[in-house]
Amino acid sequence: MASPDKQQKRAQRAKAKAKQNRSGKARPSVIHPVLNHAFVNEPFDDVEIDLSTFDFKDIEENGFDPADFDDLFEAMRKAESISLLALCVVFLQYPVLELVIAEEDEEPATDFMMGLLITYRGLFHEEDEDSAVEWLGSDTFQTAYNEASVILQKKNARGAGGRS
Repeated sequence: MASPDKQQKRAQRAKAKAKQNRSGKARPSVIHPVLNHAFVNEPFDDVEIDLSTFDFKDIEENGFDPADFDDLFEAMRKAESISLLALCVVFLQYPVLELVIAEEDEEPATDFMMGLLITYRGLFHEEDEDSAVEWLGSDTFQTAYNEASVILQKKNARGAGGRS
């Protein structure tokens, strides 16, 4: 039989493990470590976004108000503190963006995405449009963006593959 000290330590570990399991702490992602961060994996789950009021045609004609995308920009800023890849993963999970990509033609959807990214760079990095466009065209950004896209494709494939 184990000593009282060992029994107490085991009990404390078991209690801590049970508490961790009850608190719903996510298991580590097998897809990519960047998804282990709660604010990178499903960052907009707690954000109320009424997609029925989103009017892309109005944005195409009149532009967008950056204040309408505060939740996106704040999530991107927080993710960027981890890595550029995390920023791209968060950006690509934004529900409005997912809607635009799914329902709009490629060119206007790309213009909208570029506009959001340029605005983000202006707000949080004080860059002008030319500098932001240069950043978007950089190998560093393109690599992170493409990797984020692949990560989310894998994640979505796993989610659709039989889990409820």
